[in-house]
Amino acid sequence: MYRQLFYFLTPATLALIAVLAIFWLPALWLLIIWFPLAMVGLHDLRCQTNVLNNYPVLGHLRYMLEFVRPELRQYFFESETSGRPFSREKRNLINARADGGSDTSPFGTIRDVEAPGYNFSGHAIQPGEVPDEDRRILVGGPQCRRPYHASRLNISAMSFGSLSGTAVEAMNQGARMGGFAHDTGEGAISPYHEKHGGDLIWELGTAYFGCRTREGRFDPETFRDKARGAQVRMIEIKISQGAKPSHGGLLPAAKVNKEIAETRQIEAGQSCPSPASHPEFSTPRELLDFVARLRELSDGKPVGIKLCIGKRSEFLSICRAMAETGIWVDFITVDGAEGGTGAAPEEFSDSLGAYIDEALPFVDNALRGVGLREHIRIIASGKVALGYDMVVKTALGADMCNAARAFMFAVGCIQARRCHTNRCPTGVTTQDPKRARAIHVPTKAERVRQYHNATLDSFAALTGAMGLSRFDELSADHIQHRSAYAPSQPASHFSWPELGRRQLLDDDTLPEPWQATWQHAHVDRF
Repeated sequence: MYRQLFYFLTPATLALIAVLAIFWLPALWLLIIWFPLAMVGLHDLRCQTNVLNNYPVLGHLRYMLEFVRPELRQYFFESETSGRPFSREKRNLINARADGGSDTSPFGTIRDVEAPGYNFSGHAIQPGEVPDEDRRILVGGPQCRRPYHASRLNISAMSFGSLSGTAVEAMNQGARMGGFAHDTGEGAISPYHEKHGGDLIWELGTAYFGCRTREGRFDPETFRDKARGAQVRMIEIKISQGAKPSHGGLLPAAKVNKEIAETRQIEAGQSCPSPASHPEFSTPRELLDFVARLRELSDGKPVGIKLCIGKRSEFLSICRAMAETGIWVDFITVDGAEGGTGAAPEEFSDSLGAYIDEALPFVDNALRGVGLREHIRIIASGKVALGYDMVVKTALGADMCNAARAFMFAVGCIQARRCHTNRCPTGVTTQDPKRARAIHVPTKAERVRQYHNATLDSFAALTGAMGLSRFDELSADHIQHRSAYAPSQPASHFSWPELGRRQLLDDDTLPEPWQATWQHAHVDRF
């Protein structure tokens, strides 16, 4: 009906306006208003979009409302706890800590403590106190000549390219001020990482940015020169990323400016792809040979791997290879499927990979089962934002935690989710200098430092309230998990059976879930 009415009114309206314009000059204003609308309507009648074809002009209101729908939800309709990936409650708490303000709240919790998925811990009548020295931990096993005394909380991998230069600079300055480490992401070490001298974890992805040949293979000479620099404290081989496991990356040509091209050793103005797997190794044995090579080239610095747990037998293959070859990694960064990314295929983010709380106990037990747990640090990376997140991850097997999006909030991110468009409204995830200049580096660096310190304070206070005096005393039995509208149970009840030291190698009575997976593990194939 609306469409037929528009067909009738458009020519009639135009004729009426023409008559009025001849005999009445003010009617020219009607011509200015109605003529463009009439043209839009005529275009809509001929277009192939169903809504516009049936509802000319009026149908555009639908697309206008759809365009602002994310902002409407975030600012007007989203509850304090319903936001994704991070709720307003968490974002406000992160910002309060970054500002150095109060993180208190009135009138009691607003969470549904009886809902499935709720985690909590039991407190002690006589609280403990975690000493300040326990906020740092030594990374580097017996095969490492230059171990690193790392903070329990560090900045997770975010590349220059996915982040703006000013965002990287603010994070690194904050890391230097707070005495913690900054992971470079796979986009290589940029001038913004180097400007303030903060400790770096150099991540090597599948394209070996910053130490690659023209053909995209690993360049050992370039790597040696950079890895031996004083700022680089650890080397991380990225095998997979939680938000897009088994998927290569692509930095669009629009983002590849001269500065990024020089940093990554690629051509400016051309799309920058990363392969899904490493060309330098294809088996667990070859992976460990590469680890040993990097450790020697870097003059004995800690070398580890980062991966999202997928097929469990593949991770056990790495564990078996370490036991058989005698070459060990110094740390393993476990990236959860709930981790963030600048851009990823939606179904990869939604449907692949193990979530961090399921992956950590598996990795912890697997390393214990081959007798290497005491030599290898486990780093949890997946939606870590608050002190209690660190309590849970440590209880489930982690020694340290990495956070990415929380530090993005500290430098000004508002969760607009425009990271892949190069039009980030706060200048955090863009290469547009006009947008990036909104980040005032000294101010944001101080926010990064304050957020880090306040989160460690919270971690220590919560651990002490549970009656403990060391972070290493946390275990899965300290975490109560409610899986249904029913009494909660310790988190240890939901993970694979615990293994004793070297039980995978020496014990013929492996728990049933481990048996078939261990039998499929092989040092010469993943």
